[in-house]
Amino acid sequence: MKIELASNYGFCFGVKRAIDIAQKYENSATMGPLIHNQDEINRLKNDFNVGLYSNLSDVKPNDTVIIRTHGIPKNDLKELKKSAKKVINATCPFVTTPQNIVKNMSKEGYSILIFGDLEHPEVKGVMSYAADLEDVHVVLSVKDLEKIIFKNKKIACVAQTTKKKECYLEIINALILKNKEVRVFNTICDATFENQDAAREISKKADVMIVIGGKSSSNTKQLHSICLENCKDSHLIENETELENSWFKNKEFCGITAGASTPDWVIQKVIDKIESFK
Repeated sequence: MKIELASNYGFCFGVKRAIDIAQKYENSATMGPLIHNQDEINRLKNDFNVGLYSNLSDVKPNDTVIIRTHGIPKNDLKELKKSAKKVINATCPFVTTPQNIVKNMSKEGYSILIFGDLEHPEVKGVMSYAADLEDVHVVLSVKDLEKIIFKNKKIACVAQTTKKKECYLEIINALILKNKEVRVFNTICDATFENQDAAREISKKADVMIVIGGKSSSNTKQLHSICLENCKDSHLIENETELENSWFKNKEFCGITAGASTPDWVIQKVIDKIESFK
């Protein structure tokens, strides 16, 4: 069986940057999981004593606290700066872009539409930068638009950085048909585009696909969804322990891709385990 990696996969710029920051500040803690990969979070804890805080109440006056790549709500950041001795912002620059767009556009009198998952930490953070929190709307599909009443005649749109561009375009097209002024900002990051396109291409050739990444990672779930469109035997795993020998029986081509928070050492362990099945 041939095993091949997608042409683009794994760590993106924002994740690499955040991990470099965490390794620089040993004995610190992150506000929320730094990235969506438990194996890498465990490594940072074991090798650099980087802890994890789930609530602002966990923070102590002498703490150094690192902001997760997905960002946190504006008011939480303000409170954190009052509570901790030092705050290091590891929010991905591609995430701070929609935060600033929402802040500026809402000040100019635009209703805000966000294409993304309402419960995702990135989206929660982006929403918090609106001047009018009652006029920020989050959708996942065109159908969700039916329930929205915009306060203003002008609408500004941003997308969660890890979403599928095709779905974003469907929503934008529907908005333009019914509204006179729609400002559209392409906030889906380049790494997401590249990883998704590469996953699409390799899954067309594969008869089994392995997608490696956190089960709660939006970009990894998108990769899995794309692979399933072309290869019905596409499996989403977090690490090599979840692999099953039966998946590879009578298969000739195994494609592998990985989410933006998946480190190379986890990917290599998966490859080694698959090779051991031969």
